[in-house]
Amino acid sequence: MVVGDFPVEVDTLVVGAGPGGYVAAIRAAQLGQKVTIVDKSDLGGTCLNVGCIPSKALIEAGHKAQAAGGDEDLGITTEKVNIDFDKVQDWKSSVVNRLTTGVESLLKGNKVDIVKGEVYFVDDTQVKIMDEKQSQTYKYKDCIIATGSSPIEIPSFPFSERVLDSTGGLALKEIPESIVVIGGGYIGVELGSAYANLGSQVTILEGEKEILGTFEKSMTSVVKKRLKKNGVSIITSAMAKGVEEREDGVTVTYEADGNEETVDADYVLVTVGRKPNTEEIGLDQVGIEVDDKGLIKVDEQSRTNVKNIYAIGDIVAGLPLAHKASYEGKVAAEAISGKKTAVDYLGMPSVVFSDPEMASVGYTEAEAKEANIEVKAAKFPFAANGRALSLNDTEGSLKLITRKEDGLVIGGQIVGANASDMIAEVGLAIEAGMTAEDVALTVHAHPTLGEITMEAADVALGTPIHTM
Repeated sequence: MVVGDFPVEVDTLVVGAGPGGYVAAIRAAQLGQKVTIVDKSDLGGTCLNVGCIPSKALIEAGHKAQAAGGDEDLGITTEKVNIDFDKVQDWKSSVVNRLTTGVESLLKGNKVDIVKGEVYFVDDTQVKIMDEKQSQTYKYKDCIIATGSSPIEIPSFPFSERVLDSTGGLALKEIPESIVVIGGGYIGVELGSAYANLGSQVTILEGEKEILGTFEKSMTSVVKKRLKKNGVSIITSAMAKGVEEREDGVTVTYEADGNEETVDADYVLVTVGRKPNTEEIGLDQVGIEVDDKGLIKVDEQSRTNVKNIYAIGDIVAGLPLAHKASYEGKVAAEAISGKKTAVDYLGMPSVVFSDPEMASVGYTEAEAKEANIEVKAAKFPFAANGRALSLNDTEGSLKLITRKEDGLVIGGQIVGANASDMIAEVGLAIEAGMTAEDVALTVHAHPTLGEITMEAADVALGTPIHTM
């Protein structure tokens, strides 16, 4: 690397090496661009290091612990399940390390230059990249900003050894006997479910009337039922007021139904949302427009108001989803290369790894109504599926949303076992312009959970076989 006052020249500079940034860098390199990617932290960003991947590993450990306890309905019981949490954390870290090492190999294999440091924009063609030793100027033709987001800190709940953000919640050295989760969104419910399955007494405090408020109530009611079955206390319309920390735990004060209450726990986990990492990188130096939430304004190609600078992922409007960031990264890289490409979010799935899982893609009934689209909602229950019965996991259903005039699949919502995997077929149907008849005529192996999608399509056609 050239040092000193001479700028390093690149075609495309990618700022941030999370699932949006590294995918954008690889795609840009595949299209013949000379690419440099820079991040002040580890490759893979929040998702691979302290988010999606480690949380799913912890969730899976919880499922394994639950399964090890046996199932009385199946005649299998276990007196005691032993959990070595140090080994759980070691395994979780090994999963993370394998993936981050893989990202580095992929970047190098595509001849992407990797730089570690903090970025500050000088103008619309130059940045300063700073590490502990030096500052180096980089000159770029195009730039993709993918700096991600950070947990929101509540002033009355400053992060500490006992007041944790999601990162801290994933790094505990022991399974807490009890934990309070502030925020009943997807992060709070996922981590709360994981620790409940590992044996913790979990209390969820949610300010709104329902947990997981972005999903339909018919879906969240199934998750709430399972949470309560696992001993989780869910308190909605609750306002967290403050926390008193002790050497061995915390006392959380909250207000509900006009009364002030307290709950004691080993830890409190704050999961009230995330904020975009758009401050202190010099966006004002370039004149890049942001909204009042700090989100960067972009067009359908992820281009900002500065024509050679793009922004993707958690720093632009939309849900903070890793796969959304990756998708936008590809679009931005292709737009830089002059390809006719644009984002289309209709087929963008949203998944919660709750217990059971929830997933949604395309239109819901309510959204279709708002868009003045006449639809048919066809529902099929897991309880009528042979594979779900053999798994002894029959709670939930799949709802297929089709356009009334021609049966075109435009949405789907699933709550139940393996919903995160099943939603892909509905997303493919939307992307490919398939109708309910197309789905129904696709032969699905038996017995599988995938048959539920086919059965819902039969319901949409008015020819159900395994339900009335």
